[in-house]
Amino acid sequence: MDDGWFGSKYPRAVDNAALGDWTVDVRKLPKGIEGLLADARRNNVKFGIWIEPEMANTTSELYEQHPDWVLKVPNRDAMMGRGGTQVVLDMANPKVQEHVFGVVDRLLSQYPEIAYIKWDANAPVMNHGSQYLPAADQSHLYIAYHNGLIDVCRRIREKYPDVIIQCCASGGGRANYGLLPYFDEFWVSDNTDALQRVRMQWGTSYFFPAIAMASHISACPNHQTFRTVPLKYRIDVAMSGRLGMEIQPKHMSNDEKELCRRAIADYKQIRPVVQFGNLYRLHSPYAGDDLASLMYVSDDRSLAVFYWYKLETFKNQHLPRIKMQGLDPDRRYVIHELNRIDRQPLACEGKSYSGAYLMSHGLELPYRHIVDYHKQNDWCSRVLQLTAE
Repeated sequence: MDDGWFGSKYPRAVDNAALGDWTVDVRKLPKGIEGLLADARRNNVKFGIWIEPEMANTTSELYEQHPDWVLKVPNRDAMMGRGGTQVVLDMANPKVQEHVFGVVDRLLSQYPEIAYIKWDANAPVMNHGSQYLPAADQSHLYIAYHNGLIDVCRRIREKYPDVIIQCCASGGGRANYGLLPYFDEFWVSDNTDALQRVRMQWGTSYFFPAIAMASHISACPNHQTFRTVPLKYRIDVAMSGRLGMEIQPKHMSNDEKELCRRAIADYKQIRPVVQFGNLYRLHSPYAGDDLASLMYVSDDRSLAVFYWYKLETFKNQHLPRIKMQGLDPDRRYVIHELNRIDRQPLACEGKSYSGAYLMSHGLELPYRHIVDYHKQNDWCSRVLQLTAE
């Protein structure tokens, strides 16, 4: 359940009210969270919920009762964030820490079936002043804030170790190692355009492993770039991180649903390699020759997943052949393409190659998908699973 489920006196109709008032809006959800959980049980899925517990709107009951709980420079008007009313709570203040812990604790204790929390942070610290810290300690604001947040996160993790919690990092720039022990994944960016995600996830993976990099299949045209990218390409890019779905099934065709079903099933098979394997950067998207490629290899080098993305298309295009890395040169690997949409398999499908050959020569990959004429487009991507014989 995403943003908008809460608010009593001030309904969360748009993004300018109700942050801090974490009570169910019964006008939107007459059966409350219990009704959502019942629907989840009927459909045999787990349930997750969105919160932004470090934040408030000045249009909220919380702010009316505790205006001293927000970060604010004395004798100055507070700068406002999202919706023109968003402010950041002062995590240096023990009372605020208790409030933030209580937001999460009440949800998870009252609704123990909640399996996932999306913890958002849509505003950075804009008002560099604490109404709690004494004047001599104002320069320590960031340290005090972080220490207060970590204390809350530690308490939550000790009490609820099995709940998956995403640190939604975009607005507040929250992807950092200090939070990694307490969150299962980072939301890399609201920009889910697959072409930009190739580059974005390449950069993010320099610092964070794939298991911490939320990579979702989203709708088209993309809601931020308005680019139209085929579902196959979106899937192939998302499968190189922590795969998720950010798309409305009722807007998908039966063929698209089936492709996603197969992709999810395949990802569950390769997930141990992607999330716990060794990453090899084969060809940078910043090389300037319209290609990107990477692969993950298991520690024992018995399994690998190879990704290949064409970034641009033009007549008589020539792309470099990609040599693989990390394989055992003395073992043979059987090739299997995942998420195939072509009418016929690749020439390498089902064949066996030595690790030495794949690392010294690589495979010839076609620059287009072999599909019906009306399904042709300028995109091409490949995901290959390699299994040692």
